Amino acid sequence: MEEILKRYPLLKDQNVPRETFIEFESFISMLKKKNEEINIISKKTAKNNLIRERHIIDCAQIIEFVDLNNPIVTDIGSGGGMPGIIISIMSKNLKKSAKLHLYEKSHHKSVFLRNVSRELKLNTKIIQQNIFEARNLESGTIMARAFKPLPIVLDLVYKNFKNYKNLILFMGKNGENILVETLKNWEFDFEKKKSITSDDSFLLNIKNIKKKMGN
Repeated sequence: MEEILKRYPLLKDQNVPRETFIEFESFISMLKKKNEEINIISKKTAKNNLIRERHIIDCAQIIEFVDLNNPIVTDIGSGGGMPGIIISIMSKNLKKSAKLHLYEKSHHKSVFLRNVSRELKLNTKIIQQNIFEARNLESGTIMARAFKPLPIVLDLVYKNFKNYKNLILFMGKNGENILVETLKNWEFDFEKKKSITSDDSFLLNIKNIKKKMGN
């Protein structure tokens, strides 16, 4: 167990139960195995230590922004389960009852997500659907990672969700410029947090999305 804990030094300040890390390692094994059949993550990052830092820890750092006391948390483009599966593992081990809704339009990835959820006994609902075709959605926290550009995600949440609490996005090295441009057409409250896995990336926690007049 101590050996596994040493693999996650960046999460030492997070309130993460020890069992969480064992399930992270199980997920890594399942992800690597499936990645040999279908392209879930880049082959270049499909080594244990890279998966751990670039995907698992990167996703786990948003936990402080996720409202796990709300009945529903939504991952709007889950892919291989990042961040939906990661947050679901953390929620389970924190003894929270939130149900993670994972939207993924790919049949093969949806099957993978269901298998992982079953194996790890996660409280998820895998929805094989294009999120852009869903309407009148309700959620607490909404999450998106490596999904669509900021303005498109804002438009999606604004149009397709009738209720939500907050939106968490991962922003890359051009994130500051994108944010400035986006604020010309959109209004929203936000807080930024520097990423713990990348010097030129940050997280956005967004609330109260509104279109500016004339847009």
